[in-house]
Amino acid sequence: MLLLLALGGCASNTKNENIKPQDRTKVADLNTQIAIAYIRDGDFEPALEKLEKAISADPNHAPTYSTLGLLYNRVGEFDKADKNFEKAVQLDPKNSSILNNYGQVLCQHGQFEKGQQMFLKANENSLYRTPEIALSNAGTCAMAAGDLAAAETHFREALKINPRVAPPLLQMAVISYSLERYLPARGYLQRYLEVANHVPESLWIGIQVERELGDKDAVSSYSLLLQKEYPDSQQTQLFLESQGQ
Repeated sequence: MLLLLALGGCASNTKNENIKPQDRTKVADLNTQIAIAYIRDGDFEPALEKLEKAISADPNHAPTYSTLGLLYNRVGEFDKADKNFEKAVQLDPKNSSILNNYGQVLCQHGQFEKGQQMFLKANENSLYRTPEIALSNAGTCAMAAGDLAAAETHFREALKINPRVAPPLLQMAVISYSLERYLPARGYLQRYLEVANHVPESLWIGIQVERELGDKDAVSSYSLLLQKEYPDSQQTQLFLESQGQ
């Protein structure tokens, strides 16, 4: 933190005309990183100031515009967020982190097709360290759009890359149940529990799957855990309604 404050002060006091061309990107990157820290803490005004300094230092620094997109999305100004993400993608069209962040914002605002496109573009970068995350996000976006076929495709591709990624395993259990593939649904849920802890969604899908498979003991176990650990969850309410309570 002391280092960040010291560097932040240095960047703030530097006149742009005195910055060497090769150092402009460094100044922009530094101010952008400090802005990200501010955003995480919910301090949006100083974050915006740092991002403005970053653009002043280097108007072509793509991560700065991406961070501006995240900032404006956090404060509920989607149009400005979209504009800045578009600028970031224009400047660095192969930056998988930018594409992944943009995709999440697009899907959050109901632009499911374009959001999936961003995730798939992120996956095209052979240097991207976590392509399974982008594919998993694409699947989640497709599910939000009600496109189970596309969601299944994305989740399967994610699991080919890394078979121990929790979100696609849980969502594949949900999809399998929706398609009346109850044994595969149980299998995906079991694989999910090998890498993650129960959440309300996993307990509820477990209840539904085991009801179909006729395992009353499993249903009882899942339902007791759901009511005990997550009494106020939407899934608990759905369970109680399904019981006629």
